[in-house]
Amino acid sequence: MRIKLFLSFLLTVFLISGICDNTAALELRSAAFKGGGFMPADYTCNGPDVSPPLEWEDVPEDAASFALICYDPDAPSGPWVHWVIYDIPDTATRLPEGVEKREILDDGSKQGVNDFGKIGYNGPCPPPGRAPHKYVFNLYALNAKLDLGPGLSRWDVRRAMNGHIIGEAKLIVEFKR
Repeated sequence: MRIKLFLSFLLTVFLISGICDNTAALELRSAAFKGGGFMPADYTCNGPDVSPPLEWEDVPEDAASFALICYDPDAPSGPWVHWVIYDIPDTATRLPEGVEKREILDDGSKQGVNDFGKIGYNGPCPPPGRAPHKYVFNLYALNAKLDLGPGLSRWDVRRAMNGHIIGEAKLIVEFKR
């Protein structure tokens, strides 16, 4: 148990600190909520639990693909991953609301396994009556397509991204039940 907590701690430090290659700034936003604001119920276990719409711009010129990892750094057991999606085409500038929970999407994007043990997005569902949790949407611009199979964990995707991150953007929101 201590090893798992330690590894979760290291992942949090790694993800939050932005330790990666020399990166350009991306801008990530959602039409459904503002950064620093609260997540609407539609994107949580209190509602339909669909993925929120996301858009990005200021993409590095040599981006070959994108990856997105969404996680809750405030979960009692350590960072809890809600969404892993990678090999998003370099031509993409958005993810629509309600991305299907399939391993491979029509555009070739691949989805990994979240910490609920499921493919695709599962939204915030913190314990009721406690302080709000933060939810971090981390978008990475990569100088290569990862060409990994679908259904991988955040660890597998994160390892594969090592040395390929050329831009990064974060969108942080809160939710409380």
